[in-house]
Amino acid sequence: MTFVLFLLYMAIGAGVGYAGWSQLDLGLPLSIASGAITTAILGQIHLLAAQGRSRRALDERLDAVEKETRESGRRMDVIEARTEAVEETVKHELTERRDALVSEMKQLETLIDRLSRSFETKLAESTASSNPVVAPREDAILRDVRDALRDGRVDLHLQPIVSLPQRRVSFYEGFTRLRRPDGSLILPAEFLDAARRANLMGLIDNFTLFRCVQIVRRLAERDRRVGVFCNIAAASLEDSAFFPFFLDFMTQNRDLSGAVIFEIRADKFETRSRLMRDNMDKLTALGFRFSIDHADDLGLDLPRLQAAGVRFVKMNGHALIDQLRDPLGARPVSSINRRVEGDEVSAVFSRYGITMIAEKIEDEASVVEILEYDIPYGQGHVFGAPRPIKASLMEETAPPQEMVQRLSNFG
Repeated sequence: MTFVLFLLYMAIGAGVGYAGWSQLDLGLPLSIASGAITTAILGQIHLLAAQGRSRRALDERLDAVEKETRESGRRMDVIEARTEAVEETVKHELTERRDALVSEMKQLETLIDRLSRSFETKLAESTASSNPVVAPREDAILRDVRDALRDGRVDLHLQPIVSLPQRRVSFYEGFTRLRRPDGSLILPAEFLDAARRANLMGLIDNFTLFRCVQIVRRLAERDRRVGVFCNIAAASLEDSAFFPFFLDFMTQNRDLSGAVIFEIRADKFETRSRLMRDNMDKLTALGFRFSIDHADDLGLDLPRLQAAGVRFVKMNGHALIDQLRDPLGARPVSSINRRVEGDEVSAVFSRYGITMIAEKIEDEASVVEILEYDIPYGQGHVFGAPRPIKASLMEETAPPQEMVQRLSNFG
């Protein structure tokens, strides 16, 4: 484009020179000079104009860069201010958590000290009152159980409880697993009967309860909205030495009341003593909920369960399906005067704030049958087997060393 303009300027200069030679009789040298001067003047005017435009463009660019620099500086100031605010917030939260943890550990140490004394008495009594005529295998298992308790080899396995039909994990149930020194597990089928005979179930459950509470605390810190079912022995709820300190511990952890569910066997609930009822009421007053498992049939008194703070009922999936399918099968006691159909049972439970859970579901066919009756939750190997918690979490939630040291003096 510039080249074309210069050609135009040369043409204009040539025209001026020709006009001077032909019209003004300037002579050839003057005519050529006037044409060249004209071309030069036009070219200089063009260059000056171009430089002006370039200078304006450069000024505009400099202004834009300066504006962007100021904006970047402002943004950096905002980021620095926000960073300082976040740092202060994190420091404050860390301080609060550290103080809360220190307070909790002090309370736990006091509780452990009291509990350990109770455990010493119980274990000593169980040793003294054990039947001396014991089968060799049972005697060996009992020794393994005592050794595992003494050495703190009490692990927690978690099994998921899923919502149906989505199969999203909503809860876990905690199961106690004892380990031998070589790492092999003592299966519940092996140790439960011997432990009950030796009055050790309360001790085993107490280990599990401490670990369940700590697991829930870790899940809450990670914003995992998942509850944990913790089995609690009826003997623990009736233990006048243990329960006051346990109640104090749970009072300090009442913020977990929506995530910790205490589970009791249905037969123990039906035959509970006045002391057990009163202590359950104290936990309910703190906001904690109860679940009953191993229910034999659906003939449950729902108003009674509701008044006792029971919010979950577990029943074997196959037995549950059989009773729901049977037109003459057992039905819950409620304010409904007519005969309740099988597909209405779950809704009747819900009217009393009680949720049904079908447990021991082992195959997909059973899942399909459960879904036909709108059972909201399922548990069983088809959804996931009990699995040990991670080793790192196992260490974090282990009972305090004070308890293990006291137990080492038993037996």
